[in-house]
Amino acid sequence: VQLQASGGGLVQAGGSLRLSCAASGRTFSSYAMGWFRQAPGKEREFVAAISWSGGSTYYADSVKGRFTISRDNAKNTVYLQMNSLKPEDTAVYYCAAEQDTIATMFEGEYDYWGQGTLVTVSS
Repeated sequence: VQLQASGGGLVQAGGSLRLSCAASGRTFSSYAMGWFRQAPGKEREFVAAISWSGGSTYYADSVKGRFTISRDNAKNTVYLQMNSLKPEDTAVYYCAAEQDTIATMFEGEYDYWGQGTLVTVSS
């Protein structure tokens, strides 16, 4: 599976962005998907995850209520809708695929990673 993240950019605090992650391969629907982020000088951290069917979603406490993860298996794409953005959301955002139907917040469980897309939130 190859993953291509897009949609990052510069936005003011309080604004919104939608990230997309397009996956290659015909077995996308059998993968759980996740979004992680890495801020400058910090370790990569979990943001959100979604099960293969989209029926289960998980969020980091820091983004709960502001971010929404979703997927369109017909388009082999997972999305991250980010609302009410804060300067502390500034980071490179990575999508990842886990060869399992159950989503997890643990980075080590993911098998494939995209290249990352930069989100910058100005105050």
